[in-house]
Amino acid sequence: KRVAEVKLLPMLTVDMENKENGSLDVKNSVENGRPLDPADWAVTDVVNYFRTAGFEEQANAFQEQEIDGKSLLLMTRNDVLTGLSLKLGPALKIYEYHVKPLQTQHLKNNSL
Repeated sequence: KRVAEVKLLPMLTVDMENKENGSLDVKNSVENGRPLDPADWAVTDVVNYFRTAGFEEQANAFQEQEIDGKSLLLMTRNDVLTGLSLKLGPALKIYEYHVKPLQTQHLKNNSL
C-alpha cells in the first residue's frame, strides 16, 4: 500500500499545481525530457523513447507516421507489426516490451 501512495504523490502534486496556476511543475511531470504520462508525449518524445530503447532505425517509422503519445497508447499489435512497415523481429519486440507495457502502465495510473 505504501508503494502506491509514493507513486501517487508526484502526480497529485502536478494536478494541484496545474489547477492553481495553469502550469505544470516540470520537476514532477518530466523524466528524461519527456512527460511522465505517455499520453502527453509529442511525436518527438515517442521517437526519442524508441531511440533510447535501442531502436534507432525503427524510431523513424514513428516520426513518418506521426505517432504521438496518444496514438501510441491506442496502437494494436497489428498496427505495430504491419502499419509501421517494420521488420517483424524488431516490431514484435517494440510491441511486447514497449507499447504493451506503456499501455498497461497508463491504464493502471489512470484507473485509480
